[in-house]
Amino acid sequence: MDRILLSHGSGGTMMHKLIREHFAPKFDLKSFNDSAVLHGIKKGKLAFTTDSYVVSPIFFPGGNIGDLAVYGTINDLSMVGAQPLYITAGFILEEGFQFEDLKKILSSMSIAAEKAGVKIVAGDTKVVNKGKADGIFINTSGIGIIENRIDISPSNVKPGDKIILSGPIGNHGISVIGERNGISFNPPVLSDTAPLNSLVKEMLKITKKINAMRDPTRGGLATTLKEIALDSGYCIFIEEDSIPVPSGVKGACELLGLDPLYVANEGILVAIVSPDVSDKLINVMKRHSLAKDARIIGEVRKSPEGMVLLKTSIGGTRIVEMLSGDQLPRIC
Repeated sequence: MDRILLSHGSGGTMMHKLIREHFAPKFDLKSFNDSAVLHGIKKGKLAFTTDSYVVSPIFFPGGNIGDLAVYGTINDLSMVGAQPLYITAGFILEEGFQFEDLKKILSSMSIAAEKAGVKIVAGDTKVVNKGKADGIFINTSGIGIIENRIDISPSNVKPGDKIILSGPIGNHGISVIGERNGISFNPPVLSDTAPLNSLVKEMLKITKKINAMRDPTRGGLATTLKEIALDSGYCIFIEEDSIPVPSGVKGACELLGLDPLYVANEGILVAIVSPDVSDKLINVMKRHSLAKDARIIGEVRKSPEGMVLLKTSIGGTRIVEMLSGDQLPRIC
């Protein structure tokens, strides 16, 4: 293979291979977490992240590329236990892009940042010729502070840990694909895009025994759990009946031939926590507006190493792997 394919950016095995074989050897990458954790300040650690947003279409039920970019950056910082503080935003605009759409996007970014308690403090704008982009692309970077006592990484995962999911899966991906293809669903499916920093803050007030966290975006819940299994070297065992799938998402997946486990999300998290704090943590999470459906969906086991196993609704066991590419490209 001598050319980049759409699948190389969609969150599956091809993207992971691209990163590990081509980018990682040339860059100073210490881990493959959502954010880099940097030492060097007295009262804690710095978290730093960057992301680019190319979602198509740019407006979808429940959000748009602007608030998605802000919330996505905030959530990446939150997944390492950081308090997000500042964001930068870079724009690539295509010649002919509507000013009215740009104003809507900028307004939604401002509202999203204010809602999450962060500031957008710097940026950059470039304009390219008509036909050389797809309306608008946004790149964001974010920085936050992590308390010294917080250490959230898949390397901390241990057998016996419980797996907590904060809410229902699949809403974002189905919202985008429906809008992209002119399909409406009954009941309507809205993107779950939201800032998770306030939820994480409440979780960390209760316990520091959160060993790993991820927000299952590209590649969905299945890919996120597989990443954790590979990084930790342990088995992730989950139960299908414990995973909440909204009726609209379930119906859309049946119609379109999709597996909700692989559909992208933008407002939920997966936490791997010590078993002695899992019930207490669930109770606290349920009091937050973004985690009313929080629940334990499985546990970490010693073996088989690096695998994700799903106990199905009919009592069988299914091996869950990453897709080669993605069911839904350009989802964020």
